[in-house]
Amino acid sequence: MFSIVNSVFAVHEGLIDTGRLRSLSRRGRSISAVECGLLVLFGLAAAGLCGLKLNLGIPGHNVLRVVFPMALGLAVVPRRGAATIMGLSGSAGAAVLLLGGSRGLGSGAATSLVLTGFFLDLALVKARGGPSVYVRLVLAGLAANLAAFLVRGGGKVAGLGLEGLPLELWWRSAAVTYPLCGAVAGLMSAAVWFRFAARPKPPADREAPA
Repeated sequence: MFSIVNSVFAVHEGLIDTGRLRSLSRRGRSISAVECGLLVLFGLAAAGLCGLKLNLGIPGHNVLRVVFPMALGLAVVPRRGAATIMGLSGSAGAAVLLLGGSRGLGSGAATSLVLTGFFLDLALVKARGGPSVYVRLVLAGLAANLAAFLVRGGGKVAGLGLEGLPLELWWRSAAVTYPLCGAVAGLMSAAVWFRFAARPKPPADREAPA
């Protein structure tokens, strides 16, 4: 059982080598309760941020409030499957907010919370080095917001998205801003929390002169 858990949540070499922050994860060690607790907190933080209504007037901007804290979580706990833990806890937090009557969490933001963690883990599977991490975070943000765009647009087509602009006006800007915001969210998160160039390794000790 422990071997399976260690395999699923193994340290992600590409993330631990490029993170700007000191990570809590250690190679060869299983994921700790502290790491799991922090991942849950980052997921709940993403849900809390999405519950705040900013009224920026830019369709799709909520994805930044999801990708940014989750990317921070990956920098602090660079393990495979870590983003999925954050996504699940974020989804639970979103459910609590919705049950509590929160109006700041729309269908698009809720979709981002549910899917971003999965897309991050999927995109980062074979990430090696800074450039690869940057590109894959951008792709994950893009994929998450395209999914949010489809859900939000589908709701408007079905007559469920009554708040905000009507469909004929919404989609003209949303078709551009949703993918753009997703890509920008991934790029900004990568630039803040990860190095483009891998952290230099210490040089080998020189042999002492005879």
